[in-house]
Amino acid sequence: MTNEYRMRSPLIDLFRAVADAVPDRECLVHRSVRRTYAETRDRVERLGRVLAAHGLGVRREREELRGHESGQDHVALFLHNGHEYAEGTFGAFAARAVPFNVNYRYTAYELRQLLRDAAPAAIIYHAAFAETLAQVLPDLPRRPLLLQVADDSAPRLLPGALDYDTALAEAPADVTLPEPSLDDLFMVYTGGTTGMPKGVLWRQGDVWTALLGGWQRPQIDSPASLAAHVLKTGAGQRFLGIAPFMHGAGWWYLIRAMTGGDTMVVPDVVHRFDAADVCRTIESERLDTLPVVAEAFARPLADELERGAYDMSRVRVVVSGGGPLAVETKRRILAALPQAEVADSAGSSETGGIIRGSSTAQGFGEEGVFTPLPRACVVDLELTRVFEPGHEEPGWLAARGPVPLGYLGDPAKSAATFVTVQGERLALPGDLAHLRADGRLVLHGRASMVINSGGEKIYAEEVERALLNQPHVRDALVVGRPSPRWGQEVVALVQLDGPGQGTDDATLREGAAERLARYKLPKAFLRVSAIRRSPAGKADYAWARALAKNEAEADGMPRTETEQEAGS
Repeated sequence: MTNEYRMRSPLIDLFRAVADAVPDRECLVHRSVRRTYAETRDRVERLGRVLAAHGLGVRREREELRGHESGQDHVALFLHNGHEYAEGTFGAFAARAVPFNVNYRYTAYELRQLLRDAAPAAIIYHAAFAETLAQVLPDLPRRPLLLQVADDSAPRLLPGALDYDTALAEAPADVTLPEPSLDDLFMVYTGGTTGMPKGVLWRQGDVWTALLGGWQRPQIDSPASLAAHVLKTGAGQRFLGIAPFMHGAGWWYLIRAMTGGDTMVVPDVVHRFDAADVCRTIESERLDTLPVVAEAFARPLADELERGAYDMSRVRVVVSGGGPLAVETKRRILAALPQAEVADSAGSSETGGIIRGSSTAQGFGEEGVFTPLPRACVVDLELTRVFEPGHEEPGWLAARGPVPLGYLGDPAKSAATFVTVQGERLALPGDLAHLRADGRLVLHGRASMVINSGGEKIYAEEVERALLNQPHVRDALVVGRPSPRWGQEVVALVQLDGPGQGTDDATLREGAAERLARYKLPKAFLRVSAIRRSPAGKADYAWARALAKNEAEADGMPRTETEQEAGS
């Protein structure tokens, strides 16, 4: 990635430039509260002064640190989607502190592990999470500043906590905020689907290019040019704020909107996906850009669009992160939104979006095949060279620079993920892929999800896609489990729309056989009432593996020769 794509300003300066350019434009809307850019900036600056007055800021400058180290104070955002997430993000930036995302579904045990790792100097949290937080606070390495956001739950403050709105109203006017730096950090915690969550450390000077799509707008290279661009865009885009901001992709959409002069609209219901509420919000707010999180959000959205008569004429793009959508799901959405594009965007906390697929009512993209964005490449498994298009051998999907500095406090994992190949520093999200001769990228799936059955490598995501394209399958996960004959065998956990024709094992297997070689077909199907996923739509594969293993033990493994051959 050449320097021409680099934005040479920290994120808080970009937001300030946008707010000065379009002060009366709506920034974020949630329920009855509609705040303009000017109003949001005022609250951001107030929060920055509150944090600075309590001593938060920079302890050591970047040049004194290694890639896995942070020299700034950290601010935990333990919040549902809403105004406070936006204010907390940029308020921390204003004080030269580092905001980070907290999964609000965590138990006290999981939260304790995360906060011990991050060592926050401040926690901004909704009152609904106060009880869980109270269980964790005595075990943290330092007592953080607590800012409690009132919600529909009990309003009582935790001992020593400040009411968030009161703190902003009483923010000291005599505190001077520090001058931000390109080296100030932006930290995204991973979902922990392949181990303990880790804090990915990004330089703010790299975020515009890597996470916010700056490569698409090379003419914007300063706050002044950004402000001029925003003034030319009319009212800007109107985003649906449904992807949880505590998930990297949802958070990036929020930051992109706020540094692009766009409007983010959060539906009324924030603690779960409510398809009817979402569709009413899209209709009433005339939204044009709908970020969703894979099948977990897209299928219920398709169901509601088919049930109700909504005016969706303004919608121009539905973009899915967290996993590609099944062709059947795209077909249903485009039948309701024929004027729109459905885009699959894939990446990770370590890369940002690096590949994209597109479908319209006029034609569907080839399943599992994507257009690599400028930062994407494929390297050999030994990490010695970057493959050219036409090399059919699978390698590691990688992202070119800019890439993160490292993982907070973990030099070994940092060295394994952020590697140098042919003199170029790359990030490896853990996916296998290859580049076809036409330059298109075939995504095989995460290396950790490869199932080795009878000497053949089977990619779980490929089998899942084949199942999700069947009309009676609402959701599916595919895992491997030990097999005395095959080494591993493919097991599918399926959530069905209901019992009936088309839901027996033979029909499910034959439906998948239309897209898969027979050795890839599931040897067993387990029916579950719901597939376990995080609020961000990420699958709980540990749960799926345990369920598959327990079922085999209860069923008396090994099974008969006939049963083993059923999917071969």
